[in-house]
Amino acid sequence: MKLQTNLLRAWLIPALLSLLCGGLRAAPHIVFVLTDDMGCGDIGCYGGSIAPTPEIDRLAREGTRFTRYYSASPICSPSRCGLITGQFPGRWRITSFLQTRAGNRECGQADFLDANAPSLPRILAGAGYATAHIGKWHLGGGRDVTDAPKFAAYGYSLGLGTYESPEPAAGLGLKSRPWDSETEPQQVKRGDRTRWMVDETLAFLKKHDGRPCFVNLWLDDTHTPWVPDGKPATERKKLASVLTELDKQMGRLMNGVPADTLLIFAADNGALPTFKGQRSTGLRGSKLSLYEGGIRLPFIARWPGRVHAGFVDEATVLAAVDMLPTLAALAGANLPGGYASDGLDMSAALLGKPVARTKSLLWEYGRNGTSFKFPAGRDRSPNLAVRDGQWKFLVNADGTGAELYDVLADPNEGTNVGADHPEIVARLQKTVLTWRMSLP
Repeated sequence: MKLQTNLLRAWLIPALLSLLCGGLRAAPHIVFVLTDDMGCGDIGCYGGSIAPTPEIDRLAREGTRFTRYYSASPICSPSRCGLITGQFPGRWRITSFLQTRAGNRECGQADFLDANAPSLPRILAGAGYATAHIGKWHLGGGRDVTDAPKFAAYGYSLGLGTYESPEPAAGLGLKSRPWDSETEPQQVKRGDRTRWMVDETLAFLKKHDGRPCFVNLWLDDTHTPWVPDGKPATERKKLASVLTELDKQMGRLMNGVPADTLLIFAADNGALPTFKGQRSTGLRGSKLSLYEGGIRLPFIARWPGRVHAGFVDEATVLAAVDMLPTLAALAGANLPGGYASDGLDMSAALLGKPVARTKSLLWEYGRNGTSFKFPAGRDRSPNLAVRDGQWKFLVNADGTGAELYDVLADPNEGTNVGADHPEIVARLQKTVLTWRMSLP
């Protein structure tokens, strides 16, 4: 009897400790790194060869790399809107990069993200998180837009923005007055900005030790102009130097965050159509295009002990609009009453179980031919798209230019199979045109 009691105790005590430590685990820190204008071909673990990226490759070895992640737009401001709100950005009248008031009017869009829009940082703050935005914002403020909401209006307790924000960070040497030029002020060496942003992220986490933190660390140095230290002779060498420095700083970030941190690395939209498509690993399209090269991007997640290490998820179709419901679920945060996401809670996929997508993804870019920029030639896409199962359908808002691709069999979108599947064309065209007409 005594032996049985000892055996029971030997089993029960560790089991209870495991339950208490695992089942009642505190909410994780969440650091979301978003790079600017970066394609899969910029990163070694995705097949890139422009520059070695050993630290980002290590992130993939220590976490899960997704190969079917989609941004909400092929250009920066609406892609960021999709991340913050969990909704397609056209709902909030953000359809291109936010710029001058006159330029925004020409694009038929707002001057900034409505402060009443759903907000991931606000939801996490309501669950006890300390929240920070560090880096590029581009959801309002800058140029001649002086009335954009401050960071606090979206739920951030700290906001350190670049010049395209309501509160440019003093640490970057940027002033708070509006800018009357399309050219970004360069009071500081741009090549040192990623280091500064990583420093501020680590300082924020240290300051709030003892409570969960959410940090949007939105880097901008992979956006042109590429301004590395030194003066390399070619644009390719400039980009390689920028990637090398970004990779170095990612290593510092990985080594510096607390152990219980969900660290996500993703991109806002595809790369510019430079270097013969190498930056998109051969996918058709680029930034400003709804073909895969403009919206199918890197996404890596690391959370020691929770996210599977060394795993490549090639099945889950993951999207920026999934991030609000997914991260809220992982943080144990409640969604606001009446909130309707255009995305899905994909937390199971982040934790190692590939998920079959049950909701279509929809995009628009290019409401007119004069105020929107487009890539040349075959990379210029129709201005609407939908991804539904294996199918990717593109069409113009006036119903012209329909294209259907089986992106599982044909990821480079080389063969339009619309003529072979008229019933699928009809169904998806109705879906995407009805959706477009529903947007403001």
